[in-house]
Amino acid sequence: MKSIIVTGASSGIGRAVAELFLAEGWSVGLLARRAELLEELAEGQDNALVLPADVTDPKAVESAFDKFTQRFGQLDVLFNNAGIFTSGGTIDEIALDDWYASVNVNLNGMFLAARNAFAAMRRQQPQGGRIINNGSIAAYVPRPHSAPYAATKSAITGLTKSLSLDGRPFNIACGQIDIGNARTPMVENLGRRAAEADPQAEPQQTMAVADAARSVLHMANLPLEANVQFMTVMATKMPYIGRG
Repeated sequence: MKSIIVTGASSGIGRAVAELFLAEGWSVGLLARRAELLEELAEGQDNALVLPADVTDPKAVESAFDKFTQRFGQLDVLFNNAGIFTSGGTIDEIALDDWYASVNVNLNGMFLAARNAFAAMRRQQPQGGRIINNGSIAAYVPRPHSAPYAATKSAITGLTKSLSLDGRPFNIACGQIDIGNARTPMVENLGRRAAEADPQAEPQQTMAVADAARSVLHMANLPLEANVQFMTVMATKMPYIGRG
């Protein structure tokens, strides 16, 4: 049975991915802060392990990964997903606390999860595994008023490349999925903000979150000799390519 840890598993893309992998028979570590939502997701699932932890807490993340490997023995995949989108504004309007929170969750938290996954995959037998970072199309074409999110997601692209390079001697593959406008609470909230700012604006184009989850499953199911380095999956009609 293959195994995966999903960070940010309590809602949105993380929850959809966790549900799909559980249905596919994988052993799934459910890592997020809200234990009650993880317990609800894991109910009746023998192949689920609840791992309540804050991804910004180094000791909590290390403990969660240790608990997972003690239970399942092998870590095949990390879906490095936990992230936040703080209040919008131009750079001079953004609260410094929001900047620090974005860096702490979106960058430091993903670094800590990848660090622990890499260590586990390096020392296990057979050696190796796969890290899938949840980037964003914001790394390439940001929304207006989103400097913290765009900056941290751009940093994840650099992290992905470094992990992909450094993992080669240990049979550790690393790829990134950039998801645009899947119907999650975060995207729905952004849509509400946009509508409030401009009631005449066209509603944003979205896609089912299940389609993003299936894309992660495709990446995870590849043999370690193959890797999706970067994948973009997005709502077909969202304004990503072209000029307005």
